[in-house]
Amino acid sequence: MSEQSVPNIYGGQAVMEGVMFGGKHVNVTAVRRKTGEITFLEVPKQDKQWVKNLRKIPFLRGIVSIIDSSAKGSKHLNYSAEAMADDELEPEERAKQKEKEQSGWSLSMIIGVAAVGVLSFIFGKLIFTLVPAIVEQFLFQNAFGSQSLHSLVEGLIKVVFLLVYLWIMSQTPIIKRLFQYHGAEHKVISAYEAGEELTPANVQKYSRLHYRCGSSFIILTVIVGIILYSLPIFSWDSLWERVYIRLLLLPLVIGISFELLRLTNAVRDIPVLRILGYPGLWLQLLTTKEPHDDQVEVSIASFNRMRELDAIVEKQGTLVDNVTAPSSLDPVKG
Repeated sequence: MSEQSVPNIYGGQAVMEGVMFGGKHVNVTAVRRKTGEITFLEVPKQDKQWVKNLRKIPFLRGIVSIIDSSAKGSKHLNYSAEAMADDELEPEERAKQKEKEQSGWSLSMIIGVAAVGVLSFIFGKLIFTLVPAIVEQFLFQNAFGSQSLHSLVEGLIKVVFLLVYLWIMSQTPIIKRLFQYHGAEHKVISAYEAGEELTPANVQKYSRLHYRCGSSFIILTVIVGIILYSLPIFSWDSLWERVYIRLLLLPLVIGISFELLRLTNAVRDIPVLRILGYPGLWLQLLTTKEPHDDQVEVSIASFNRMRELDAIVEKQGTLVDNVTAPSSLDPVKG
């Protein structure tokens, strides 16, 4: 079979005015600059062996993958934010800023950006786990005799909070464009998996929704949480016990949800079982928007550059020499 008949599995992430794609050896972000030019951030994958080993262990690999993705994704988000800020500077200010960045970017700064990404994920997950439990306890403390019903209502509150939050965010211009790039990322992956030539016209034919998406993972954590919290062995007698149990079970919820996400993607072509992925697709109606052709072009540029660099690494057997530094904002022609 040809390479296109058995496509590799790729994932990506929307960033400010661009898209990041993760390859086998390199992560690449393409960003549309104010001038219309596309610039790239190209970061080699240098996972430790122990991280690679953990990624092979069911349930544990979900936690490792989410934390690792948050850390690496923050670098690419930071690059896109720097690009937007850079576009607003006058030429003299830009030269001074660039000189400062080149002299000041260090390993500690890179680690700091990664740490912010991880902490942001953890903090967000804690908020959306604990607040619904506290709100449900406050509003419906004596309304039900069954803790399973309390857990169900808690889950419904969590879904409402999530949908309202995403809807409000999607109304802001900058987040709306981010969600459009999210849709462009999905379209490119779908077109590639279908064996299509990656042109804006071909890519635009595909859905902005995709089974293998972080949005699907979010809704799965809600469903898994409702089921786990409802089990009799996890009963509680006070609000603090309830909160403690949620915190204790959070890694298990993440691990199971990740495995279910893999399962829903694996069975998406089976008519009866494909419905398992529908909740995630429905949530993506909020987290993705239809992209414009110029946004699809950026997504295609990122994907093609990632595959080009991956091919070089496969051929040479080493990391490419011309990969840009994490803080570089110099244009690289796509």
